[in-house]
Amino acid sequence: MRVRTLAAVLLTGALALTACGKEGSPTDQGAPAGLFEVAKDVKVDGSPTFEKAKARGNLVIGVKEDQPGLGYKDPTTNKYSGFDIDIARLVSAKLGFDPEKIQFKTIQSAAREQALINGDVDYYVGTYTINAGRKEKVGFAGPYFVAGQDLLVKKDNTDITGPETLKGKKVCSVTGSTPIKQIREKGYTEPENILEFQGYSQCVTKLLNGEADAVTTDDAILKGYAAAEEGKLKVVGKTFSKEPYGIGLPKEDKALRDKVNDILQGALDDGTWQKIYDGTLGKSGSKAQKPTIDRY
Repeated sequence: MRVRTLAAVLLTGALALTACGKEGSPTDQGAPAGLFEVAKDVKVDGSPTFEKAKARGNLVIGVKEDQPGLGYKDPTTNKYSGFDIDIARLVSAKLGFDPEKIQFKTIQSAAREQALINGDVDYYVGTYTINAGRKEKVGFAGPYFVAGQDLLVKKDNTDITGPETLKGKKVCSVTGSTPIKQIREKGYTEPENILEFQGYSQCVTKLLNGEADAVTTDDAILKGYAAAEEGKLKVVGKTFSKEPYGIGLPKEDKALRDKVNDILQGALDDGTWQKIYDGTLGKSGSKAQKPTIDRY
């Protein structure tokens, strides 16, 4: 029953963020049709990644597939949807590649840096927090969104009101993610009470089954699961970090990083970013705060 319930979460999810009677599904979440007009005669001088993609004829983009409203793959259609997916499509179009011809490649959190280093993907858009340690291995454009770490618990839970109340509680997150590192390094709960899996959906299953007391990651992700399991789960609503989401790129490809930053800034300035948000995460009813691009 619980497995069936979680399947329903993911099927109705992509922020089926159906707040207050709004209807939605993974396949109808997204930016308005025609928003991603393909640019012509694009040049990114000095970018080996761009030249390789041009020779190949398409972009290979690393994404997540189990995050409703952000990066979600519908198991019935194999189509991807969500805020991160539409940001990936926007960048593709502005680079001169038809967004309909993108090759999306699901990459788990722990494998993101290596996928970029190996050239397995051209860029990565998947709730990828920019931090100093990762900048030693890969490059980042953005941020294109700023989230905050929070906690997902059962609806009737009154014990967990923030990270300071996690002692003795079993907390679940994804291997290699910033949230699990934060929980461990700050000592919010004992090491033996930290559960790690490859996907957030596995953590949500553990929470629903009573094998975990809380799931922790960015609030944007948690709101999707809470909305999809309406009446069963809730987000505590006390963020305890800043998570600037960036587009991961090969470290030495500054030319492409600068170009992608230009694309993101343009979308923030002309309203495109807001339209993407409104069609995905905005369906939760939560307002957006535009990020500030951090060039380096």
